[in-house]
Amino acid sequence: MVKVEIVEEKDPQSSANSPYASPSSSRHSSQESISSVSSELSAEENLYDRISALVDIVPPTTRHSISTKFSSAASFFRISGKVIGNIVWIVTTSALLVGLPLALSLEDEAKIVAQEREMIAQQQGAQQMLSPGSAYPPPPGSNQAPQKGIVPPGF
Repeated sequence: MVKVEIVEEKDPQSSANSPYASPSSSRHSSQESISSVSSELSAEENLYDRISALVDIVPPTTRHSISTKFSSAASFFRISGKVIGNIVWIVTTSALLVGLPLALSLEDEAKIVAQEREMIAQQQGAQQMLSPGSAYPPPPGSNQAPQKGIVPPGF
């Protein structure tokens, strides 16, 4: 913040002859103009205005260097974003067109294999029940000793 201080001249005669002197009270008018300027700037000034005022402070070569670096970084991010987007698109569509049907066919194949195993297990169970050496007792009148087959637990 800048502090403005009014310096009184020691010789009032020389100030009257000055081309910059005004007929009104200089102390009153300067205080009035300072207060009006500071209130206008603080109310209307924003961050963009302050940054744009720094253009005069930064040398042109530095501004050009910053501008080229910023534009090259922006173009790099734009191009890399486009390439990454294209790669994501290719992977997604490939997964949908190739991977999804492949996964569905593998799942169907697994279901068929499971059904075949169940059918084989059912056939083996039916053959064991119908075989002459089953776990059931022999019919009456046969002299064979009962053969022990596989007995599930609890029987």
